[in-house]
Amino acid sequence: MNPIQETTVPKYPPLEDRPIKNTICLFDVDGTLTPARLAVSPEMLSALQALRQKVAIGFVGGSDLKKQQEQLGAVTGENVTSMFDFCFSENGLTAYKLGAALPSNSFIKWLGEEQYKELVRFMLHYIADLDIPVKRGTFVEFRNGMVNVSPIGRNATTQERLDYQKYDLEHKIRETFVEKLREKFGHLGLTFAIGGQISFDIFPNGWDKTYCLQHLENEAKRPGGIEYKTIHFFGDKTMEGGNDAEIFSDPRTVGHTVTGPEDTMKQLKELFGI
Repeated sequence: MNPIQETTVPKYPPLEDRPIKNTICLFDVDGTLTPARLAVSPEMLSALQALRQKVAIGFVGGSDLKKQQEQLGAVTGENVTSMFDFCFSENGLTAYKLGAALPSNSFIKWLGEEQYKELVRFMLHYIADLDIPVKRGTFVEFRNGMVNVSPIGRNATTQERLDYQKYDLEHKIRETFVEKLREKFGHLGLTFAIGGQISFDIFPNGWDKTYCLQHLENEAKRPGGIEYKTIHFFGDKTMEGGNDAEIFSDPRTVGHTVTGPEDTMKQLKELFGI
């Protein structure tokens, strides 16, 4: 992470002085702000900087902060926690406001080691027996707030991801995998959400992207805090079963479905004139 000179960091009005009051725009990362697992474009960064002059902005994604830094901070080298007013990594289990950490939580504490081991053993056996064209590495990735599972492996190249996505849609590899997991582990109170190109997430019920909304609700309870009455959410996996579905349809948000970063910028221009 390279330090950015003070003169190059855009200045933004304090949150309470943003022209469009009590409003925040939250964004999914993969497929919304960036192409899946790739870096953000300079055009998107410019759009976000213009938007931040008018409203509060934040991202919410299932990945950890390190991956989001790689994608969102790649162009400038700036710390991602200074590029957004709110950063909600791992669906908000790890959270920042204006660069300062907010209270966090842990999946492993909630589930317990023995049940976690049983879950992982089942998944690794299942993946081992899958007959798919390509298998790479990192099939089960443990994160602070969830487990990410990929039949092809997260070490796949960009082209392998694209090829697998088409294969998965045709053969319903992830969909069938998730059905088996629901049958065997549904009693544990877990949610299984398909997202991105090659994987799905497992987390406690309610620990989907709506988890981050409690951080915004807590803002209104703080002395001098802001009540965010309008919460716009932009995501690409907003259909039922997608990992944006819950926050997209939550009554506390105004949901916007996008088809990719270009569409996100188009909708922002139409909504906010940036």
